Amino acid sequence: MNKIQFSIDCKYYFVILTVLFSSYSIAQQKYVIDNSNHFWDKVQFGGGLGLGIGSGYTDISVMPSAIYNVNEIFAAGVGLQFGYLSSKNYYESYVYGGSLIALVNPIREVQLSAELEQVRVDTRYDANINRPAFSDSYWNTALYLGAGYRTGNVTIGARYDVLYDPDKSLYGSGFMPFVRVYF
Repeated sequence: MNKIQFSIDCKYYFVILTVLFSSYSIAQQKYVIDNSNHFWDKVQFGGGLGLGIGSGYTDISVMPSAIYNVNEIFAAGVGLQFGYLSSKNYYESYVYGGSLIALVNPIREVQLSAELEQVRVDTRYDANINRPAFSDSYWNTALYLGAGYRTGNVTIGARYDVLYDPDKSLYGSGFMPFVRVYF
């Protein structure tokens, strides 16, 4: 009978110890349910505006963008681009498209960037003595790698289009200075 009693007692101890340890291990887990949305706290908006007016020449551009700060070092975002370019009695051009951007800040004052830009260019050339009027439409892809000095929300630097082709690219040079501002 002692053997049976010992066996029953061991079962009770085993059950009690199992319940105690399982409740202890459950108590050690922290289940934090955070229903607040911190996404928008990490988003910054910015972009660029451009205006160039001269004798018979007009260049207007609007380039809004938004980035998401993943952490203090890395941010990623998207941008839009709209532009109008005109040279009196020569051509009129519309540019529109978008871009993906990645920003890396290895130290607070230095910002490295990579931007993939895809824009549609629609140009209408006016007729003149040497040629008839015609239109040209094409997609232009650029991959900019850049670096800049950052202070607060402003970065001043330069970028280079590694896909630059003087016969096909939208801009006259692959090298471009920039001022980037995000709020």
